Amino acid sequence: MARRDIPNPTGSRNTLRAFLLIVAFSLIAIILYKKYVSPPGYSNIPKELQVNYVPSDFKINIDEENALAILSNPHRYRKEFNNLVYDINLSILYHVANRMGLSEEDKGRLQEEYEKHHPYLRNLYFHDFVALKDTTSNLYQTWYDNEGSNAIEVLKEVAAKYTCFLVTQIMTTLVPTKGGSIYAKGQSVDTPCGVAMQEALNPLLSRLKERAAIEDFSRSRGLLQEKVEKAIAELATMEVRDKKGLNKQLQTRVLGFAVSSSDIEVSAISILKVGFRLTDYFDISLNPKLGIVTVTLPEPTILSHEVYPKIDKLDIGWMREVKSIDLNKNFNALRGEFRREALDSDIMDKAKTQAIELMNTMFTPAIKGMNNRYNLRVQFRQVTEQQEFNPEYSSSTYDYENKD
Repeated sequence: MARRDIPNPTGSRNTLRAFLLIVAFSLIAIILYKKYVSPPGYSNIPKELQVNYVPSDFKINIDEENALAILSNPHRYRKEFNNLVYDINLSILYHVANRMGLSEEDKGRLQEEYEKHHPYLRNLYFHDFVALKDTTSNLYQTWYDNEGSNAIEVLKEVAAKYTCFLVTQIMTTLVPTKGGSIYAKGQSVDTPCGVAMQEALNPLLSRLKERAAIEDFSRSRGLLQEKVEKAIAELATMEVRDKKGLNKQLQTRVLGFAVSSSDIEVSAISILKVGFRLTDYFDISLNPKLGIVTVTLPEPTILSHEVYPKIDKLDIGWMREVKSIDLNKNFNALRGEFRREALDSDIMDKAKTQAIELMNTMFTPAIKGMNNRYNLRVQFRQVTEQQEFNPEYSSSTYDYENKD
């Protein structure tokens, strides 16, 4: 009977192992050659398209105390707000340029290139910042140790929208690209956007937030040390009553496992009044030729906001202590949501409508008593704002104010 040869499985495994070892050693040799043996800077990419990243520390010279004051009241310090945006963006661009090892000639063009974008950027920053930050709630934010911190959070949200766009626009103007790509090497290589966000903007805002926390604490402790009385003249035309609740669970974890938890349920009712601060502006004028009596009111605003919180549930775990700061955060979150919802609604338009009806009820009989041909007109003082940026037009189309 013929003898059959049985394949040796051990030999097949040894062959496979040898093949894998050869592949692994080849890959390691290629990596070592590329990193240590290959001539420095050698690449199939032309040298003029390569960027060599070098170490650099982010530097910005701004007065943190003044910056926080500007962010707390951007309407009052509009010009200073524009300058703050200018200084922050230009400092970020210089840091990115230093990290990318750009020449002094290229860095000398940075300011000129940025000033082409600053006129519309400062308006975008301002309008977005004001839209996100409720500047009428500064007193409440101060009481909850949160005024400056809230302003920094809003600035971070706004800056995050435009920083990458700005850096990309400027750097692709200064650095030669191939198909829109920048080829980089060196230490801590990252995209220009990544360098701007991680090494410049985030550390700057973290530093400002630390300073804001200190000032918030000081202002909160010093708030209303003495009773304050002052004369006011207000016309409230709308009132909003609402109720909201918030549930929060605080957990204590050991090795990633929850071993204790505390449940907090807080509800609150809100009474918010909207109207007009007549001490800000109020004017009555008469035009005898046209027979028109004009009453001018300021723009409507939130005059007062009363929030009455109540703790519905407080279940404290055996390893978790609920501190006052936990409750304060919940109270402030509810207060902020009441105001945000009111500002997003049409309550301001309704306040204007009610004011017009009220002015007619109050003044029309007196005006008609003076002269039957006189009519009443009610108008609202418009706040002059910068023109919005439209990318379809060049920056020269707009009448922007100078930085200085």
